[in-house]
Amino acid sequence: MTTAGIVIIGDEILTGKFADENAAFLIGELRALGVELRRIVVIPDVLDDIAATVIDLAARFDHVFTSGGVGPTHDDVTMAGIAQGFGTRVVREPVLEDRVRAYWGVRLEAPNLRLADVPEGAELVYGKDQVWPVVAFRNVYILPGVPALFRRKFIDIRDRFRTEPMTVARVYIDADEGQIAGDLDVVVAAFPAVRIGSYPRFTERDFKVLITLEARGPDEVAGALAMMIARIGGRVVRHEAPALASATTPR
Repeated sequence: MTTAGIVIIGDEILTGKFADENAAFLIGELRALGVELRRIVVIPDVLDDIAATVIDLAARFDHVFTSGGVGPTHDDVTMAGIAQGFGTRVVREPVLEDRVRAYWGVRLEAPNLRLADVPEGAELVYGKDQVWPVVAFRNVYILPGVPALFRRKFIDIRDRFRTEPMTVARVYIDADEGQIAGDLDVVVAAFPAVRIGSYPRFTERDFKVLITLEARGPDEVAGALAMMIARIGGRVVRHEAPALASATTPR
């Protein structure tokens, strides 16, 4: 199983100036790729916080994705924070410097060159975009905070993270959770590889509980679904057959 963590960096998120869009986007993308997301952390533009958080998640998960704090201004300290966390320094990357200079040309201001600063030893990860790579340090992928750019850069390299996707089924039940808890316990015990979630709903007219079943093995999901329908019987309003999870699959 491939695991991941997300670090959202920015005072603007913690103060409510902007609502985070990047974690919500990445949740769906990672799910469709078969990557298990284990943690989302939101932290301020503080060097020590970035260093401690990134190094912690990098040690615990296969991939870490950061959002924000990359740019030419005083509060763009993500590169320095990651370098500090891994015990290295920030250096100016020659390939990126050439591209920054070419992009701005005569309009270049000295702070723009900070866009070429990376932790020493960083990798430039290219997808279809062969001009502007994603900067990675070990298993940490450093992405911009602007949602349009974040999405574009992740989509450009997402095939790098593809693994066996999850299979998902859903059951809509016209009963209270307490009435079906015993049946759920039986299915959970019979299919330990299937993750089963129970979610009460209060505004829908035709059902009261949504049950989700998910696992990497489609046969396991199908078996758990069949047992659940058989046990709950007439209280099942409808169900959705097992299907591969996608970025747009409701969760």
